Amino acid sequence: MNFLQVPQSIIEENVFNALKEDIGEGDITAELIPRENISLATVISREDCIFCGLDWFEETLRQIDTEILIDWSVDDGDEIKADQIICTISGSSQNIVSAERTALNFIQTLSATATLSHRYAKAVADTNTKVLDTRKTIPGLRMAQKYAVTCGGCSNHRIGLFDAFLIKENHIIACDGINNAVQDARFHNPDLKVEIEVENMDELQQAIDAGADRVLLDNFDIASLKQAVEICKGKIITEASGNITINTIHDVAKTGVDFISTGALTKDIKAIDLSMRFD
Repeated sequence: MNFLQVPQSIIEENVFNALKEDIGEGDITAELIPRENISLATVISREDCIFCGLDWFEETLRQIDTEILIDWSVDDGDEIKADQIICTISGSSQNIVSAERTALNFIQTLSATATLSHRYAKAVADTNTKVLDTRKTIPGLRMAQKYAVTCGGCSNHRIGLFDAFLIKENHIIACDGINNAVQDARFHNPDLKVEIEVENMDELQQAIDAGADRVLLDNFDIASLKQAVEICKGKIITEASGNITINTIHDVAKTGVDFISTGALTKDIKAIDLSMRFD
């Protein structure tokens, strides 16, 4: 599985903003620690998970203190067990405690995203369907969470509103129909893929006739999905979406759709329980 490549500039910006809101004008509690104190700290996971966020963790410590050393025991995408050591850290006691919360926040959130994505990927592993994320991400962490999705074994939908067309109900109404919307998209950005959201078989046929690249089958029941897949076979790529959960995703995948998209991967997460201890 290839992980999404995140530009270093985005990681640096994520970390800068996180430290700015946490430390502000200075960590007044860390200043109680003698400046010359050096500590060794260990980060462990309290629960099983898929680890993710190494680059964000490292960048957090780097922006605080370039002399802090990190010795990693895991890498992004690794399955780790409860009480397993993730890494050890050595350096200024003051600076380690200042970086601690922000560094842990990144890996607990991204590991949670990767772990949930892994569950969804496993649920459809016996099918040819790929699970996609959506734009329902934590504000400011779009690329970070989409990276975590790939660490968990799922795939990315479009990154934002700029890299692919997803023409939904309101777009269709405002453009006066599916055909007009598709033709306008082709005219303005002929190199980009065009996907149409449809809610019934009539709209599905319109999307096929208009020459869309992909159709999003919104809230279709299982019987309707099977029918739609047969209609679309060899004509257009299919994607199912709408209220799909970990309990229903396998049945949806068995209909033969090419993709299933769900916002759950990035919005229904529970932070992984991690801790940092001074030795």
